[in-house]
Amino acid sequence: MTDIGMVIIGAGEAGARAAVQLREEGWSGPITLIGEERLSPYERPPLSKGTLLDKDEPAPVWILNEERLAQHDITFISGCGAVDIDRERRTVLLEDGRLIPYFRLLLTTGARPRKYKLEGSEDADVLYLRTYADAMKLRDRLHSGMHVAVIGGGFIGLEVTASAIERGCTVSLIELGPRILSRGVPKEIADVVEARHRKAGVDFKFGVPIEKITKNGERQTIVLADGSTIECNAIIIGIGAIPESSLAEKCGLEIDNGIRVDEMLRTSDPFIYAAGDCCSFPHPFYGGRRIRLEAWRNAQDQGTLAAHNMMGADKVYKAVPWFWSDQYELTLQVTGLTDAGETIVSRDIGEEGRFYFHLAGDGSLVAASAIGPISKIAKDIRFSEMLIHQGARPDPEALANPDVKLRSLAMVVQ
Repeated sequence: MTDIGMVIIGAGEAGARAAVQLREEGWSGPITLIGEERLSPYERPPLSKGTLLDKDEPAPVWILNEERLAQHDITFISGCGAVDIDRERRTVLLEDGRLIPYFRLLLTTGARPRKYKLEGSEDADVLYLRTYADAMKLRDRLHSGMHVAVIGGGFIGLEVTASAIERGCTVSLIELGPRILSRGVPKEIADVVEARHRKAGVDFKFGVPIEKITKNGERQTIVLADGSTIECNAIIIGIGAIPESSLAEKCGLEIDNGIRVDEMLRTSDPFIYAAGDCCSFPHPFYGGRRIRLEAWRNAQDQGTLAAHNMMGADKVYKAVPWFWSDQYELTLQVTGLTDAGETIVSRDIGEEGRFYFHLAGDGSLVAASAIGPISKIAKDIRFSEMLIHQGARPDPEALANPDVKLRSLAMVVQ
């Protein structure tokens, strides 16, 4: 067992976290972490914010640098992706022909940007944001006085929009749906976000398809179906992500909105696990509903739990979903799944923000969402998470009353 080790394909948040956790759990055999990028594992959330906005030359925010990799005796193979998995022989084939045997295998292959295909897009200079190299290329294009077009009103599109505004650009944002943040965020909060962007000068186009993109030198033109056009210097596309499950599919693992895993993050092969953006899993707090999360903390938590279970722990993954977004001076945070709620209870936290509780039909709290200064919302989001985890059915009047501390409600349930 000491000669054949733990192998992790994917050197992002989940993979790096799992590698370290395996050592902390006492695994003394080899650990091999495989990444397609040449950089050591780094944080992705700063790519749409700090990397674009740093006044000095930015640098990656490392999860594991060379020193920490050596400290944990992790063999890191960079710039060389895996191309095949032989499940019978339990080996991974790399691009350069090397074969890596595994005792247990963890897939943390993440997700890739969804491409936007339309007439002219092949010749146009369109940008996506997923890697550090993408962020540096984008940073070079965001200069004061530039006109930037952003396609997609989700978190990535809006965070890049806010960063472009802060760098002195003007921005037109095109969203094919009726509003921004249509996934996972209630309309009430989306309206606050939109209003803040409009105050910053962002021009929104909703519900109008794009017919084509033309390019003339450094200038590009987006032609919309209503006949209007947007002249811009750069086009940034952020219309979601696709789970990177091609390697898993190639070796015959079950696929269901990503790599299908059970409640312990095991794939259809008992020797292979998956974690992070690439996998879908059943959540016990939502009736076993199968979900896939593209979130920083989910990647961390699943990487940690996968490491436990690769060592034989058989733990169930039941962390309450949580994600955040920073735009201008505002922080948006959501815990739980808002679409699992049937009614919404609002809490007045003053002009500085908004707070909403999402209740299921039986009165149980299934999600909470808030926007405002982080000092005004972070603690109550944490206590809301505790209530969700406890299966609490708090009194709606207490939830709506800002004089009732959420901490006291959580303590009552304990």
